[in-house]
Amino acid sequence: MKNYEVTFIVNPVLSGDEMKSTAVTYQDLLKDQGCSITHFNEMGLQALAYPIKKCTSGVYYCIEFESPNGEFMGKFELALKRDERILRFLTVRLDKFGVKYNQDKRDGKIGDMKEKKKAKADKTA
Repeated sequence: MKNYEVTFIVNPVLSGDEMKSTAVTYQDLLKDQGCSITHFNEMGLQALAYPIKKCTSGVYYCIEFESPNGEFMGKFELALKRDERILRFLTVRLDKFGVKYNQDKRDGKIGDMKEKKKAKADKTA
């Protein structure tokens, strides 16, 4: 099994339902290709570093999935390129270290040191 992660930015001008349906569309497309979705994360509205298609912010989504082979990736990325609702996307193949890192981050073993120090200070106080 090959592990992948795709992060894409959806145009914030869309309604909430349209944004969620965009994410569901690509989840369904992956499932139709025989992939199993490991993790789905809606990161929310964030400012962009530079304007893209006259937008200064976008709604970020990240889908981590496993695939038996990577043959469908060309068609999947072409669908992302053609979709006018998507501002940008990035697909990355994860090695075993990337998969472990993502799992550890979800489990809270890896995170922001400031948050850990604050949580530790709150426990002692």
